Amino acid sequence: MLKKSTKGENISEDNSRAIERFGGMDIFIVVFISLLCLTCILPFLHLMAKSISANQFVIAKKVYFWPRGLTFAAYQSIFKDGSLVYSMVYSVGVTLVFTFLGMVACICASYALSRKSLRGRPVFTFLLMFPMYFSAGLIPSYLLYHQLHMLDTVWVLILPLIYSPYNMLIMKTYFQSNVSESLIESAYLDGANDFQILWKIILPLSKPIMATIALFYAVGRWNSYGDNMYFIKENSLKMVQYKLYQMVSSAAEAQTTALAESAAVTSTPEVLQAAAVMFVTIPIIIVYPFLQKYFVKGAMVGAVKG
Repeated sequence: MLKKSTKGENISEDNSRAIERFGGMDIFIVVFISLLCLTCILPFLHLMAKSISANQFVIAKKVYFWPRGLTFAAYQSIFKDGSLVYSMVYSVGVTLVFTFLGMVACICASYALSRKSLRGRPVFTFLLMFPMYFSAGLIPSYLLYHQLHMLDTVWVLILPLIYSPYNMLIMKTYFQSNVSESLIESAYLDGANDFQILWKIILPLSKPIMATIALFYAVGRWNSYGDNMYFIKENSLKMVQYKLYQMVSSAAEAQTTALAESAAVTSTPEVLQAAAVMFVTIPIIIVYPFLQKYFVKGAMVGAVKG
């Protein structure tokens, strides 16, 4: 009993010392971080409130962080029209294919460059890392895609970006620092080839980094709309991010581009913009908390371990 009371006293003393050490600078940091959080939360709340508010209140600028005249007419118009819903499904499909092909390219390049027995490894490393620092630019890329007949096809959104030097460097570093060389050598002695070693040894031991890189690929593709803007003209091939950009860019374009007349639109362009932003953003917000640990792990991969 004496030991338990002593432990309790030590804990209370530590807590009191921590409170005493909480000074003015700590208060400033807490207030500063809270303000930064509000800059992310308040715009989201404002958009959400506008998307489910009546038109007259939104036009009168009376909606801030709480909806007024609750209505879901804007969301009903979006689902009736179907263009954003189609673009959402299409974007998910493109993102999945892009992530799969990107992971294949990244794993193959990372494994090859992580092997010390690879002849000419410095030369291959230089060639594969060179695009990370220098790129041809927009006009040469456009001319190349035109010659390859990739313009106005779904492949112009997938093939050019499936190889990422940054992702390859992270995965290569992980292979070198977390997979034992003696384990691979013993597999060679047992008669295993490189494909068997990669499939049966390397990949099962690298599930955390594979999940991290897959998320990097998926989020990068999901948030990107520049290539969709420059290389795609067909409406059926436009991803939801680009259609959202078209809606937010101007109110007039939002009225004509996003929704068809058959959707019986009764919402103003401003309300439609808010509803479209929420329609695209909410799925990511729902999924992100379950995947946040992989983003943190990805940021720490390759760090120097003391």
